[in-house]
Amino acid sequence: MSPLVFLLAAACGGLGAATRYLVDIGIARATGSRFPWGVMVINVTGSLLLGLVVGMLPGAAFVLGAGFLGGYTTFSTAMIDAISLWRDGEQRAAVFDLLGMLVLSLAAAGLGLAQGGALS
Repeated sequence: MSPLVFLLAAACGGLGAATRYLVDIGIARATGSRFPWGVMVINVTGSLLLGLVVGMLPGAAFVLGAGFLGGYTTFSTAMIDAISLWRDGEQRAAVFDLLGMLVLSLAAAGLGLAQGGALS
């Protein structure tokens, strides 16, 4: 991999992380809910977009996928959110968060991959 591609992926990762922060804060403010809707939306849309990128632009998968979408999506925050819900006595919400995000993210990735392949 060329140094330019690596630097471009790193820069895109920073942009993805900044986008994640803005989306999460915006959704949290809009919903006013303790449930981590922002992280769920981020991970599901990130899965959809990664499927599209891989299906349509496989040559850009490293920069856009590992770079931007790697910075945008967040597995670790999702796990902390679920553990926090569980510890606070909201076991149903924690299970919904984990299972809902898993099912929706897998479905979104599959849809994105199918659509990306069809559009390329």
